[in-house]
Amino acid sequence: MKLKVALQMDPIERVNIDADSTFRIALEAQARGHELFYYTPDRLAYREGRVLARGWPLTVRREKGNHFTLGPETEVNLADWDVVWLRQDPPFDMGYITTTHILDMIHPKTLVVNDPFWVRNYPEKLLVLNFPHLTPPTLIARDLATIRDFKHRHGDIILKPLYGNGGAGVFRLDPNDRNLASLHELFAGINREPLIAQKYVPAVVKGDKRIILVDGEPVGAINRVPAEGETRSNMHVGGRPEKVGLTERDREICAAIGPTLREKGQIFVGIDVIGDWLTEINVTSPTGIQELERFDGTNAAAKIWEAIEAKRRA
Repeated sequence: MKLKVALQMDPIERVNIDADSTFRIALEAQARGHELFYYTPDRLAYREGRVLARGWPLTVRREKGNHFTLGPETEVNLADWDVVWLRQDPPFDMGYITTTHILDMIHPKTLVVNDPFWVRNYPEKLLVLNFPHLTPPTLIARDLATIRDFKHRHGDIILKPLYGNGGAGVFRLDPNDRNLASLHELFAGINREPLIAQKYVPAVVKGDKRIILVDGEPVGAINRVPAEGETRSNMHVGGRPEKVGLTERDREICAAIGPTLREKGQIFVGIDVIGDWLTEINVTSPTGIQELERFDGTNAAAKIWEAIEAKRRA
């Protein structure tokens, strides 16, 4: 089964071919005989009833410094394609949200992965709110007094932007910290969005587990251990990936959220688990499949394409 596959992603020349999940997805698609087309989000357009993208036919290879070749620049009608990947990184701003509205116009005849309607309505730090029994105490608020009360009740908290990514802007405020008002002022000067606060989970010093789910089913996990003196475990900020298995609690969490992910068309998802607690459900541009493949030999990219191919056959 040969598919025409368009990749809406960040500039391909900047990707780390040893870590980037989109690159691994493209490499697997090519190995399966699928045709690739690449464009950046700023080249997506709606014009007179058609959803168009200006970009390039793409060939990829695992060769540092020479990992891709582009064909002639051209404009395509995405309704003529079998699959479109929504893979640009956050921030989850109005530019990102607008692309989901435009791609909604061709989905599901053209299969958009992940389903743009539910990516828009269930971004990572909000989807977890549907599962309060699985998460540490969580607050979403803009008001300083409300956040201050949450901190007073829980003492040690994590405070971060609601629509951030990669560990940017994540702060731990322990019981002795006196910076909440200053941080609130800083965030308020940047945007008008709420903040998210969660009770600090001490088990994070042992790592923040990224579990990969394909069509609602867990396929494996990696552990991300914070660098010395660092609260954040994200690999973007120096977190060290290491091999790890799934616990009974991990499987319980996946069983609880899996049906929702399948129902909402979230084919490739990465959840974050600290200790026994679910902290995020990443649906916009999850990562981790290359590390998983190196540690366990699990080809998550192949499993993702098997799920997509089955949906296209259906």
